[in-house]
Amino acid sequence: MPRPSSKDRLLDAAADVLLTEGAESLTLEAVARRAGISKGGLFYHFPTKQALVGAMVARLTDAFDQALATAGGRPGDFLRAYVRATIPERHAASAPADRVTAALLAGVLVDPAGLEPLRARFAAWQARLADDGIDPAAATAVRLAVDGWWAARLLGLSEPGPDLHEPTRRYLMEAIDRAARD
Repeated sequence: MPRPSSKDRLLDAAADVLLTEGAESLTLEAVARRAGISKGGLFYHFPTKQALVGAMVARLTDAFDQALATAGGRPGDFLRAYVRATIPERHAASAPADRVTAALLAGVLVDPAGLEPLRARFAAWQARLADDGIDPAAATAVRLAVDGWWAARLLGLSEPGPDLHEPTRRYLMEAIDRAARD
């Protein structure tokens, strides 16, 4: 297996610092040390902490965009892909990616300007959902329910447990199917 690039190692190290030490400990020095890369090597890729956090946000949203790219062309397909990319089919303990996302959001909140790229991506996803061939209000309602579920999972705010996970996800998918038929 090929060795990750220096840039990927730095992004992985930044996520590790966030997870193990918290947002307040995310410094360029801590990331360089954790990645085993010189501070100069880090500056080559990320001249500022904001650039590092921006790259972390881009990495997460790019992965989400890749999952959304699986959407077909039928009415509601983009929204179905949005649900699949956000809510796993089966209830599971928080995945490492969830923990990285939560920690990253905590880090971004320290610098609210860092949320701007995320806001732009959400605006693009919302525009695509509103043009998904179903009632835009129905698509938006499902998206907001999914986003709320995602936030509850990330923040440990009583997401649906094992008994409700699958029925709730199925309900959302059926709501999309109903909207596609109308």
